[in-house]
Amino acid sequence: MYDVRMQRTTSESTSPSREAPPHQPPRVTPAPAVRGTFLLATCQGGAEASLVRRQEAILPDVVKAAWRRGVVTFRLGSSDPPDDFFPDLVFARAVIRSLGQVSGASDAQRIAAVRALAADTTWDAIHVWHRDRRLEAEIDPQTIRAALLADYSLQATQPTAARPGDLVLDCLIDTADRWWVGWHRAGTPMSCLPGGMHPKALPEDKVSRAWLKLDEAIATFAVDMRPGQRAVELGASPGGACQRLLEAGLTVVGIDPAPVDERVAAHANFEQWQMRARDVKVKSFRGFDWIVADMNIDPRSTLESLGRIVTAAGNKPAGIIATLKLPDWSRAEELPGWLDQFRDWGFLPRARQISTGGREVCVVALRTRRR
Repeated sequence: MYDVRMQRTTSESTSPSREAPPHQPPRVTPAPAVRGTFLLATCQGGAEASLVRRQEAILPDVVKAAWRRGVVTFRLGSSDPPDDFFPDLVFARAVIRSLGQVSGASDAQRIAAVRALAADTTWDAIHVWHRDRRLEAEIDPQTIRAALLADYSLQATQPTAARPGDLVLDCLIDTADRWWVGWHRAGTPMSCLPGGMHPKALPEDKVSRAWLKLDEAIATFAVDMRPGQRAVELGASPGGACQRLLEAGLTVVGIDPAPVDERVAAHANFEQWQMRARDVKVKSFRGFDWIVADMNIDPRSTLESLGRIVTAAGNKPAGIIATLKLPDWSRAEELPGWLDQFRDWGFLPRARQISTGGREVCVVALRTRRR
């Protein structure tokens, strides 16, 4: 039943990217002989209950085992999921097959324990990350990764990101002396990154964190934005997301009563409508390819603003990128209904709590039909 619940779009294909001679399938490294009977999912601290409710809805045959802040484990049922199992749990950043925990007085002892758990498996890539980023000052994941690469005779210069199809050894640093160990087959864009975490920090020349959040959304959902397209952002100030859209070659209109940063305002392809989005006539939104919204308002209000635009006659955007804020975690239970609204408008929505955001969900919805 797992394959029924794991539908992906073409942009999230798990086909390996290695080049192979004509008419020969690409090489695929075999999965571990000991596959593990638990799933381990990581998430933002506080999102654990929301993640479990999502699991209960789409994976009723797996059972929650235990959790601590930022980590939830599930016992698998009688069916064994495929190697590239990556269920759409929305709030999960990484989903791996758990082989268990290792501990020891030194990295060398813990690495020896990793080898014992993983037996003689050959790995294409190794991912190491923290359960809690507050440990970063104490433990350097790159030092541990370098030691694991050397122990498995992998090149020290190997890129951190895996390729689609790679067999990945996962090492989640739980505490200074205890690690979770598991594996997964890389497939979706975020499953190619350690812990499903966006690898970029906010560059100094960017206006706000909205730039980084949109950058992750574009990468996560493989959004196909093309130079020359037109985008409008609702609630644009101070302009971080507009800046990212401009860098993608789009012509951008930002809507907000507050002014945007002068670095954005001065761009030749940018225009600001200095007013509230609800005060803009709906016919003014004709001709836009993308509607972007990241407003600090209740998600229902965000959806009302979007629905007013995309359901109006003559407005035919190709896609929507919306951030839905969660005033508290209990509001995540409303997510299925929110996504149904996108479907009612004629869009196919996909949702994820991206790693650079806060208590919020990013929705990318592409048009599937005309109203």
